[in-house]
Amino acid sequence: MLQPDFLQVQSVRTRHIKRGNGDPVVLLHGIGRSLEDWFDTIPALAERYQVYVPDLIGFGLTDKPDVPYTLPGLARFVQHYLSAAGETRPVTLIGNSLGGAVAQQFAVMYPEQTKNLVLANSAGFGQEVAVALRLLAVPRLGERMMAPNPRNSARVVKSLFHDPQFATAERRAHAQFLAGQPGRALSYLRVARYLGSWRGVHQTWRDTLTRQLAKQQIPTLIVWGEHDRVLPAHHLRAAQTLYPHARTHLFASTGHLPQIEQASAFNALILNFLGEHL
Repeated sequence: MLQPDFLQVQSVRTRHIKRGNGDPVVLLHGIGRSLEDWFDTIPALAERYQVYVPDLIGFGLTDKPDVPYTLPGLARFVQHYLSAAGETRPVTLIGNSLGGAVAQQFAVMYPEQTKNLVLANSAGFGQEVAVALRLLAVPRLGERMMAPNPRNSARVVKSLFHDPQFATAERRAHAQFLAGQPGRALSYLRVARYLGSWRGVHQTWRDTLTRQLAKQQIPTLIVWGEHDRVLPAHHLRAAQTLYPHARTHLFASTGHLPQIEQASAFNALILNFLGEHL
């Protein structure tokens, strides 16, 4: 059983997991999620690599200070986290959803610290996003939607998977537990409203980020679930256009969390990619 620890990252008490030895790999979860989304990935990677898995600032059981929550701010937090963990080597970043956008932003801000990127159902490649996330941008409605509710937590978990058997009682209970964390609504809404509006994901930050990152030609693997109900799979085609140098893969019969729903195949794909580039 993986047991997280806590690390002081400047003034932020940060929940994280550090496992393994070798070249460093950082795993970044999505909006409203936590490091548990990587529980099927960590053991496989830790056999060969030094794996770092934080709850991002404002999420999971990491502190949720009253600060502006922006994509550069989240990337800066990852850099501070690595510094606090004593990691100074260039890293591979593996990000899911919001975590994919954070990984891309990190690579733009800290190119000397970025070796490879793996983007799983990553934000940043299109305007379309789940209706529930768009509604969070609406004043007052978003605040009401953030009130902890077991039915809402169950719906959110169900929306993440194509196969309903993955929406287990344990995952629903964990989502409800996260929903009840003090300060979560503030950080969640600020991130959501920075990223988009009721119309969808803002184009300005997407265009700026992908244009800057494309110039760097960092070795990149982009994967997607064919039946993603949060960020639709046709975003993968946009990603292929924006990053023609990247390797891509589409998982059939898979939703928003391929690292869980296709754990074995996902791990094999990642290990093969890292084996070629680390």
